[in-house]
Amino acid sequence: MLDLAIIGGGPAGLSCGLYASRGGIKNVTLFEKGLPGGAIASSSEIENYPGIEKVQSGMEFMEPWNNQCFRFGLKHEMKEVQQIIKKDDYFILKFHNEEIKSKNVVVCTGSTPKRAGIKGEDEFYGRGVSNCATCDGFFYKDKEVAIIGGGDTALEEALYLTDICSKVYLIHRRDKFRAAPSTVEKIKQNSKIELILEAKVTEILGDNMGVNAIKYQDKNDNIKEIKLPGIFVFIGMDINNEVLKQDDDSFLCKVNTLGEIIVDLNMKTNIKGLYCAGDMRSEAPRQVVCAASDGATAALQVISSLH
Repeated sequence: MLDLAIIGGGPAGLSCGLYASRGGIKNVTLFEKGLPGGAIASSSEIENYPGIEKVQSGMEFMEPWNNQCFRFGLKHEMKEVQQIIKKDDYFILKFHNEEIKSKNVVVCTGSTPKRAGIKGEDEFYGRGVSNCATCDGFFYKDKEVAIIGGGDTALEEALYLTDICSKVYLIHRRDKFRAAPSTVEKIKQNSKIELILEAKVTEILGDNMGVNAIKYQDKNDNIKEIKLPGIFVFIGMDINNEVLKQDDDSFLCKVNTLGEIIVDLNMKTNIKGLYCAGDMRSEAPRQVVCAASDGATAALQVISSLH
């Protein structure tokens, strides 16, 4: 039986593995169906992680994490956990053709930004199309960008980008926003934001250098084009919580209406021995440095429980 099973090999999972193995937990394994690194490994540039002065690709950034974590005895098994079941005072991890028992489990499977399904979106993802204003907004300093979406996140990120960009086009398919009234009012009063409502984005245009324009259909069915280098898509997140689903479609632990795992400040769920860290937890800032902190916090709690 494992002392600790970590599910997910992104920054939260690797940080958890580092602190757990270095902290004296001998029997700890990280389960990641692919190579550890997480979604951030596919990022084209990272420049806002504390202590990393040189701009790096996501792959370059995550490589030393692996080298460091596994140096202290963390084991990695390239397997996909299908389901976690609570049994007495331990957990059963179900795979395709086997089961593994563990005293504690930290789930770090993250979340996936929803794609809008627009022509050119996948082609230019990471080359002008982004889902993170905090991560990529700086690259468009004093330039024009567009945001697709109409919820709280879209509006809040639009306001954030006005401190960096010369202009922000906020494109929404409806005539009203699904956001807090106070935020909507701030949007309307900001001179750097141009609202394009009742519009449908039809295509993202670009070349080998990246995005250079966006096409949309307005409420009168006219096709229009805006020249700009950056597009941010904020239409929601898919929480990767399938591993916690039980046979009756309920969840092993408490989740909120968005499917995010509810945890306390110690990353504990309402189930003893079950922790959640990183982008899949409730109120996650969705930044690498925060995910790493979550993973370390969870590991320290497991160490404390085992001593």
